[in-house]
Amino acid sequence: MNIDSHQHFWRYTAAEYPWMKPEWPIRRDYLPPDLEREMAKVGLDGCVAVQAQQTVAEAQWLLSLADAYPYVKGVVGWVDLQSERVEEQLGELAKHPRFVGVRHVVQDEPDDNFMLRPAFQRGIGKLRQFNLAYDLLVFPKQLPAAIRLAANFPDQRFVLDHIAKPFIRDGTISPWREQIRELALAPNVWCKVSGMVTEAKWDGWQAEDFRPYLDVVFTSFGPERLMFGTDWPVCTLAGNYGQVHRLADDYVRSLPTEVRTKFFGGNATEFYRLKA
Repeated sequence: MNIDSHQHFWRYTAAEYPWMKPEWPIRRDYLPPDLEREMAKVGLDGCVAVQAQQTVAEAQWLLSLADAYPYVKGVVGWVDLQSERVEEQLGELAKHPRFVGVRHVVQDEPDDNFMLRPAFQRGIGKLRQFNLAYDLLVFPKQLPAAIRLAANFPDQRFVLDHIAKPFIRDGTISPWREQIRELALAPNVWCKVSGMVTEAKWDGWQAEDFRPYLDVVFTSFGPERLMFGTDWPVCTLAGNYGQVHRLADDYVRSLPTEVRTKFFGGNATEFYRLKA
C-alpha cells in the first residue's frame, strides 16, 4: 500500500479548533472524500488519520470514519495519558482494529519537560500492552525530553512527527541536527517526513530550502525508519497536496526502488501495523 502516514479530518467549529487562526482558510470541513480526491492524483492507496482535537470523542469519530471509508487504514487518537483511567480509555479504543496509536499536542505545553512528568510516563507505559504506537509532536526545544522519553521506554514504538518542526524559514539547522542524530540512535524511534512546508516561508519556499533537513533525517534514521506524510489539510496553508508529495518524491527519486516503496507506504504499514 502507498500510504499518507499523517493527515487530519475535522468538522470545523471555532470552539472545537481554537488553534486555527482567524485568517487561515482551513477553517472549514475536511472529510474523507476530500482527501480521496487528492490521494488519487498522486497514486496513494490509504492514510493514517491523526488527532487534531484533544478529546476521546474525536478519536471515536475518526474510528467511525475508518469504518465508513476503507482507505482510512489507521487512526492515531488522543487519550488523557495522565489520567488514572488511561488504561480503561485505551482498552475501549483499542477494541477497534484501526486504532493504531496515541498523540498528545506536546508542542503546546509550556513545560519543555512535559513528557518526563511521572503521570505522563505512566500513561506511555500502558501503550505497549495494547500494541499502540505513540506520535511525538514536538518543537526542537522539546527534543531533549523526547530523547530521554525514548530511552526510558526502549520497547515502545515512537514516531517523530514533522521532523520536529525545524526552523526552515530561517535556515537554522543547529542544534536540531545534532539532537535528531541523537534521537535516531534509539532504534524504537521512527520519523515522519511531513509538515515541512508550513515551517518554511509559506508564500516563497523553494525545494532546495528543505534539502539540508531531508539530508539530516535520511542519514540519521535511514530508509527503514522514515515514512511519508502530508499533514493535509494543514499543509495547504503553504502548498497543495501535489506539491507536498512532489517535494518528497523528487528527493527520493534517485534512491533504489525498494527504498522508495518503503518510504511511501511499507514503513508506515510496518510501524502502525496497518491492515489492507
